[in-house]
Amino acid sequence: MGSGSKGRTVMEVGADGVALITLINPPVNSLSLDVLFSLKDCYEEALRRDDVKAIVVTGAKGKFSGGFDITAFEGVRNGSMASETKPGYVSIEIISDTVEAARKPSVAAIDGLALGGGLEVAMACHARVSTPTAQLGLPELQLGLIPGFGGTQRLPRLVGLAKALEMMLMSKPVKGEEAHTLGLVDAIVSRDELVNIARQWALDIFHRRRPWVASLYKTDKIEPLGEAREILKFARAQARKQAPNLKHPLVCIDAIEEGIVSGPRAGLWKEAEAFQALPHSDTSKSLVHIFFAQRGTSKVPGITNIGLVPRRVNKVAILGGGLMGSGIATALILSNYPVILKEVNDKFLQAGIGRVRANLQSQVKKGKMSQEKFEKTISLLKGVLDYESFKDVDMVIEAVIENVSLKQQIFADLEKYCPPHCILASNTSTIDLNLIGEKTRSQDRIVGAHFFSPAHVMPLLEIVRTKQTSPQVIVDLLDVGKKIKKTPVVVGNCTGFAVNRMFFPYSQAAILLVERGTDPYQIDRAITKFGMPMGPFRLVDLVGFGVAIATGMQYVEHFPERTYKSMLIPLMQEDKRAGQSTRKGFYIYDEKRKASPDPELYKYIEKSRSISGVTIDPKLVKLPAKDIVEMIFLPVVNEACRVLAEGIAVKAADLDIAAVMGMGFPPYRGGIMFWADSLGSKYIYSRLEEWSKMYGEFFKPCAYLAERAAKGAPLSAPAEQAKSRL
Repeated sequence: MGSGSKGRTVMEVGADGVALITLINPPVNSLSLDVLFSLKDCYEEALRRDDVKAIVVTGAKGKFSGGFDITAFEGVRNGSMASETKPGYVSIEIISDTVEAARKPSVAAIDGLALGGGLEVAMACHARVSTPTAQLGLPELQLGLIPGFGGTQRLPRLVGLAKALEMMLMSKPVKGEEAHTLGLVDAIVSRDELVNIARQWALDIFHRRRPWVASLYKTDKIEPLGEAREILKFARAQARKQAPNLKHPLVCIDAIEEGIVSGPRAGLWKEAEAFQALPHSDTSKSLVHIFFAQRGTSKVPGITNIGLVPRRVNKVAILGGGLMGSGIATALILSNYPVILKEVNDKFLQAGIGRVRANLQSQVKKGKMSQEKFEKTISLLKGVLDYESFKDVDMVIEAVIENVSLKQQIFADLEKYCPPHCILASNTSTIDLNLIGEKTRSQDRIVGAHFFSPAHVMPLLEIVRTKQTSPQVIVDLLDVGKKIKKTPVVVGNCTGFAVNRMFFPYSQAAILLVERGTDPYQIDRAITKFGMPMGPFRLVDLVGFGVAIATGMQYVEHFPERTYKSMLIPLMQEDKRAGQSTRKGFYIYDEKRKASPDPELYKYIEKSRSISGVTIDPKLVKLPAKDIVEMIFLPVVNEACRVLAEGIAVKAADLDIAAVMGMGFPPYRGGIMFWADSLGSKYIYSRLEEWSKMYGEFFKPCAYLAERAAKGAPLSAPAEQAKSRL
């Protein structure tokens, strides 16, 4: 049942005649099946007892409930769950027919979190009191599911249809204060008063001094049928437009509509059916995998399990105020780290500080930050032109251009000016860290802190360790990553590390196809339809041709046998086409940065083709979208297999998170390795083998892939551990 941990509820009956039922399942009091059945038992006892007039439901240790325990879905998926314990049944039997239909009134006392099933239990109570900062929401769609404990029926009846749709479809929680304004909670109280006021409220309902409301049958917030249908029609159109590959948002809207058209009880059954079926969908399996994979990135064998405690990082210095340096500085000061930003001259320094200011001001404009908070945050940033103030920093992040000798000089200087405990980090995206630290004696504190652009927005932090990097430094950086709200992935040191290395074949495969006859704009369309935020050519334009050539050279140098060499980008750059920044690249851009195809592109393709000496392959001219996707992504899978085989990544799930958060791979496909396993190692091997015979070494499957295919084994399965001799 549920997760391995035994969740439960406990009940205490006070002299005032109120039964206080507390949900207990650390750390967030998730609703495992144990908790739900225990809740039912407590309710039945409270209803039997003559000394109980009313009930208050709350959660242990300042958290109401973080929602249904998703590990329970394994029982749904593999069919081992008994029908009376299936979530759909549980929803109606326990939430509707026990909690809401009870003949004694109940009040939810909400603090901390009331998310998913937690909020659904609270909505089934006859009133809700909350602390002002509690978070209330139904985020199930993030897991490819829909609310399954009556949320699709009760939330619209409490807050109105439009707001309920926004909260569910966008997985957007609200704080206690807003929940009160919306009518989702009935009163806002302080944490100290929460349970006492909830008890009094429950007694007031019992004595008919306050209304006894069953949320399921409220109608005052639901729009008239014609208007409701228009709102639902608009929501469907938005869902199809924003998530064309996803079905579950439409399933959620269907359940809401059923309740409005045929009555709430019919809506509950429709919801329960969908809640039962959706865990079997590929989308849900993928999103649940990503959910657990993201939580698993901070567990690194031999680093996080040896008892080390992160040291306190009080002050951080950043070298370079360009796009990356200013973005990293923004991320740090937003999380209250004092930052010193160093540049080589005053002009560059002012430009860097200006970028940080602009990043924060955009938050003020969007209403996400007050002017007062802006002043306080920007005051944490200090600009300097020398190393004088580096003597008391705990961490330095170098974010200068990708130039080996410049980085070597900087690290030699840092060793002189920084205290001996100071972490020396580089934001390089491709250069081997051993090379960067070659001229220092501080290899044990050199580490990669690779952010993705824009650094204050993108959620991934790639932490790169060399063989010399001390475990303490990794633990410290994991802690900083968490505090600045990044998902850290720890990887080994090599050219390109994990993300850029596994994705270097992405744009190269696209160019190979174009030189052999596939239309570049058709490639970008197929890739965005698959779910990427943009296709490979639009991405190269955004990054800029200068960066594309510099990083490309690193791969040509280190992996010459499997890089696809083409003159297409250099030819375009010669003609002052360098991507979006010059308003001309593979696309042309207007003043609003809107991209349009450019017919001129084809003459560069023709010229590049003649230099490479390749001819058009008729099979590639009208290539179906499925084949485009596979010819672009299977070389990425092949390289990801090498990254795994070399031990650069600890586990396949880390590569899935790296692909989703670093490259925008669609999370509903579960990440690059999870998606590859849905195709199967044999299939991938046979496709790559076939293409390598036709188009050369670029597609040649690696040994790891060949070995997995021969056994028919998943690519993401851990290598078989040698059996212990003990």
